[in-house]
Amino acid sequence: DVVYVELPEIGAVLVAGDDAGVVESVKAASDIYAPVSGEVIAINELLENAPETINDSPYDDGWFFRLKMSDPDELEDLLDADSYQDLASD
Repeated sequence: DVVYVELPEIGAVLVAGDDAGVVESVKAASDIYAPVSGEVIAINELLENAPETINDSPYDDGWFFRLKMSDPDELEDLLDADSYQDLASD
């Protein structure tokens, strides 16, 4: 269960793979990495007071931040859901 989230500042410029924040559960803390390069244009302020939203609604209300991409070609380097599941089950 997620108990704390630290998000990047709006306006921060991130490079794909950069540390963008931290998510803490009752068992561990993990870094959040930027999936692509770009400028942070929004953060999910809901998570500040309700980090458990990530557990309850990871695909809808539990988003972390939004980026204005600087290089859309980086999307080609990301995994789709099936490829990620295959990698995670190895």
